[in-house]
Amino acid sequence: MIPLRADVLVPGGTAVGKALVLEAPISFWGGVDPKSGSIADVRHPQHEEPIGGTVLFVPATIGSSSASAVLMELVHNGHAPAAIVLHEPDAILLLGLIVAREMHWPTPPALRLDRSRHSDFSGLRVRISGNGTISPLA
Repeated sequence: MIPLRADVLVPGGTAVGKALVLEAPISFWGGVDPKSGSIADVRHPQHEEPIGGTVLFVPATIGSSSASAVLMELVHNGHAPAAIVLHEPDAILLLGLIVAREMHWPTPPALRLDRSRHSDFSGLRVRISGNGTISPLA
């Protein structure tokens, strides 16, 4: 598989992690436990899956104005994904990354990539470069 170029929404350094491709939309508020970094929504097909350190592919978000606070907590607690790949930008969610960066916390990059390409990376270790290139690792 060849590397793909995604749109950079929130810049960050190089990130490496196992791709976790979500099978359903997620709400960070109530859907992710900021203390453990696991999917807390019992209705989500990947309930209890840890997201910390992964390259998290999100097909869609279920909105809440508190999503940015949850993402900030994940960053602060060391349970944030290594990178987040969204199908569509979510301004409220991304605000959490922007504020975390302003607080000088290590902040994962966020990218936009069409959801039809997300499953290409399922289960693989991937590298996200600063220019938005997503590359599978051997």
